[in-house]
Amino acid sequence: MGVKGKLLTSVAIALCGLGLISEGTTAYFQDKEPTTNTFTTGVLELGINKPTIIDVKGLVPGDTVHGNFELTNDGSVDMKEILLHSSYEVIDKGDPNNGDDLGDHLVVEYIYKVNERKNVVIQKKLSELSGEPIKVSDEFPSEGKVEKYAVRIKFVDNGQNQNHFQEDELKLKWEFEAVQRDGDSDF
Repeated sequence: MGVKGKLLTSVAIALCGLGLISEGTTAYFQDKEPTTNTFTTGVLELGINKPTIIDVKGLVPGDTVHGNFELTNDGSVDMKEILLHSSYEVIDKGDPNNGDDLGDHLVVEYIYKVNERKNVVIQKKLSELSGEPIKVSDEFPSEGKVEKYAVRIKFVDNGQNQNHFQEDELKLKWEFEAVQRDGDSDF
């Protein structure tokens, strides 16, 4: 065997020796205890008792309509707040409106939170509600509580000719958005 072969054999024997030495430094006794951990996310679920709050036909200037609805927290997560997003579409079926928006003539006189005896919206035109969302509730726990609301909307008689609104239709869409509670660092 040449020098090269002896050198390779020596290196191989040294590596085997190191392997045996390191094997000898492990503990003689070992014990393991497994755990199982579960993380279940919550459910944010806002409920409403009806899909249509107000549906009225034959409205004329000066009429006032009433409606009511209930919101519930049907999930397992507390809600920080509930926001109302309002939008509408005017379908001009009669005389041309020529830029006169029916949403400027329909006024939400109030959205009243019955449980707390509190107005959350007062004297706002539908056209004004279409901008930023409006907070209608805060701190809504997931304990099955029901929040009751009353609504009154008036078709304002402005004392002028409003004939161009005859046969028109306004489709109002109110979308309620629940926002989860803030995260808890010590949950």
